Amino acid sequence: MKKTTLPVALIQDRDHGSREANLANIEQRVGEAARQGARLVLLQELHNGPYFCQHESVQEFDLAEPIPGPSTERLGALAKRHGIVLVSSLFERRAPGLYHNTAVVYETDGSIAGKYRKMHIPDDPGFYEKFYFTPGDIGFEPIQTSVGRLGVLVCWDQWYPEGARLMALAGAELLLYPTAIGWDPDDAQDEKDRQRNAWILSHRGHAVANGLPVLSVNRVGFEPSPLGASGIQFWGSSHVLGPQGEYLAEAKTMEPEILMAEVDLARSEHVRRIWPFLRDRRIDAYADLLKRYRD
Repeated sequence: MKKTTLPVALIQDRDHGSREANLANIEQRVGEAARQGARLVLLQELHNGPYFCQHESVQEFDLAEPIPGPSTERLGALAKRHGIVLVSSLFERRAPGLYHNTAVVYETDGSIAGKYRKMHIPDDPGFYEKFYFTPGDIGFEPIQTSVGRLGVLVCWDQWYPEGARLMALAGAELLLYPTAIGWDPDDAQDEKDRQRNAWILSHRGHAVANGLPVLSVNRVGFEPSPLGASGIQFWGSSHVLGPQGEYLAEAKTMEPEILMAEVDLARSEHVRRIWPFLRDRRIDAYADLLKRYRD
């Protein structure tokens, strides 16, 4: 079977204090990744600023922008400059009072290849996203690019096997997760370890169940809570997995990093031949998955 290798880069980073500082840093880091040979570059969730969802404030809506808009213009130019496919994560202002958490994919010519609006929206202490984001209405549709068909999902989506499966069923060749996740610094170390390990296991499960590579990029650094709570220590650990859940690359937990890896896109076909999970699905028996709960 012919080997088709795709060099990828995940930009794991911290907040640098302002939109301009973050975008300037992204331009530098993406340039470094491209010089190392990356053809696909993935940025972390809401990379233009801090993770503002630790509180509910109407002032934070001022951070949102239209798509297309200033950030997509700048990031599209960045993709074109380096001849790469770039995946970004933006706070989208769709209309007055209507906002989304949206991933945007840029082609090598700088054009927008497609976008994905985050479908699953959390509402937990420190992660008050329902105040800001309307659930996506585009669905689970892969985005066709010159490097492959990308199944882009965002953060909280990572806990739902349904989203990964639907992307796979629609022909995604890679699953990509921009994310912002970390632990409460006041938690005991064993609890921190359980949370991080569960997060990694969820991605490895998506890779195995669908026979697809998975790319997940997370932020790092401590971000204090505007409410005076403990804040969040983002745990990094960005990773690239093969279609059997094997590690191809893993970043550190505390430091910014350009994580490089080589993904063999032809390997999924081989893995699916020996582990034919899609063949053996009992689609005649899954109707109850459309119910909220089985009483």
